[in-house]
Amino acid sequence: MKIKWLGHAAFLVMSESGLRLITDPYESGGYDGNVGYGPIREPADIVTVSHEHPDHNDTRQIPGSPTVIRKTGKHLAKGLAIEGILTCHDETSGRQRGLNTVFCFTLDAVRVCHLGDLGHVLAPKEITAIGPVDVLMIPVGGFYTIDAAQANLVIAALQPKVVLPMHYKTAKLDFPVAGIDEFLTGKAAVKRLETSEVSLTKDTLPATTEVWVLKYAL
Repeated sequence: MKIKWLGHAAFLVMSESGLRLITDPYESGGYDGNVGYGPIREPADIVTVSHEHPDHNDTRQIPGSPTVIRKTGKHLAKGLAIEGILTCHDETSGRQRGLNTVFCFTLDAVRVCHLGDLGHVLAPKEITAIGPVDVLMIPVGGFYTIDAAQANLVIAALQPKVVLPMHYKTAKLDFPVAGIDEFLTGKAAVKRLETSEVSLTKDTLPATTEVWVLKYAL
């Protein structure tokens, strides 16, 4: 499996057989230019959308006529089983920013979980529904989503092998969110990778949780 961070909450996940899945494609230039990541031109077979905000749902730009999954529940797309788990975009049961869908799937024997714009610490029933996680894509910037401290609680609950932080302030994102350093403070098992793309297999996953900080591709 290969995983490429395109930017913001958008990742491209590629299986050994060539299946391509993109998570939460952002609108390049959206929010009056505050989303400065470049357009996504990567083709995809499947696209998941955690919620209907323009920095997460611009599926129109994706080549390849992908199957788009926006709902909770169990889905089968291009032979891949995907589960959407209902959560909220805030700590008030969605009254401020609406609902959010967490998507989980297993590709090449690696269990991947994308938390979308999760806005609260996970409840026990949500932790149970998500189940074991190998690779966790988690927002860490706060304000619109969980912040660094809350992200730490979610990671402790799910105990993934690899944490891929997302939805934080960069040179391409001018939202009132924190940068990556606040989340990394106090963490020993951190790899700052000079690449946007990593390859991994079930056998090469670390024994204990590591944070891998990718470069955004776009």
